[in-house]
Amino acid sequence: MLAIDVHRLRKQFKVQKNREGLKGAIRDLFNREYNQVTAVKDISFQIPQGEICGYIGENGAGKSTTIKMLTGILVPTAGDIRVNGYIPHKEREKFVQGIGVVFGQRSQLWWDIGVIESFQLLKKVYRVSETDYKERLDELVERLHLGELLNRPVRKLSLGQRMRCELAASLLHNPQILFLDEPTIGLDIVVKTEIREFLKSMNARYGTTILLTTHDLQDIEALCSRVIMLDDGNIIYDGGLEELKARWGKGKEVILRFPESVSLFRLQELTRGLEVSWSAETDRTAKVWIPQQGVGVSEVLSRVVGVMNIEDIKIVETNTDDIVREIYKTGSAEVKKELTEEREVTVRA
Repeated sequence: MLAIDVHRLRKQFKVQKNREGLKGAIRDLFNREYNQVTAVKDISFQIPQGEICGYIGENGAGKSTTIKMLTGILVPTAGDIRVNGYIPHKEREKFVQGIGVVFGQRSQLWWDIGVIESFQLLKKVYRVSETDYKERLDELVERLHLGELLNRPVRKLSLGQRMRCELAASLLHNPQILFLDEPTIGLDIVVKTEIREFLKSMNARYGTTILLTTHDLQDIEALCSRVIMLDDGNIIYDGGLEELKARWGKGKEVILRFPESVSLFRLQELTRGLEVSWSAETDRTAKVWIPQQGVGVSEVLSRVVGVMNIEDIKIVETNTDDIVREIYKTGSAEVKKELTEEREVTVRA
């Protein structure tokens, strides 16, 4: 069964045109003109129950607009949405019982009261029974280490503490789907790691579907098996994370450290015929670059390891951050066209 089913979703906004100068400002008071901006352009995707999917793109690509339509905050201009079988903006009361939402830059907690009081208010909003609330709260307090925070006003929490409380608040009613919009923004690496591990365990234990938007692609690598990439309101890639790396990664860099000085010429001779390039780091350390579609790492290493003593080996692969940054930085129409065609073939198949 599908947790999220989106078909040809579109969202347009009217944006006022501002004329220049004093005369222009006066004219704007009496005769306003508008441009129509399309933030999301007829996108379609499906997310099955229990999947953790990353939804990525540059600022202004349409990520947050999509999330707001999926959660019922915005009404689509056109297209069809089903989340847990409901149309979000039409069946609000039933719909919200099955979703949790965390917006990294907005809070669902009351600023001047204790965290536990916010939780109790949310319990009533979501109509959670006392038994279920207590059981759920105990688990969330233990897993997210909230014991010392419950009686503090939200305004006295650090960003990391508040985000842990926000996560707990979104999960008090045990939703089937969790929407996370920049949940780790501004957090240090320790808190980020704790939140990632918690989300993975929740998904494994309860089968919670998670749709995650983030600019921190380490979140994507740690949590998601699938990624949807958005650019200018269009989906330009929808597929596996490993597939994205395999298709658009530039290759691997293998760094070898030897117990004694090594000749770069000898290493080149050992790998003659292979499409690799060697460079010297120090007299005892060498680096070999292996293209993505070239020979395997095992073939390169087998030629060297069988002949020479090696103290240490380090394999550095092009990460998701580098791949996505390069795609957006180049703005290559060919890259985007290939990604789009690849997605369309997959959908037709």
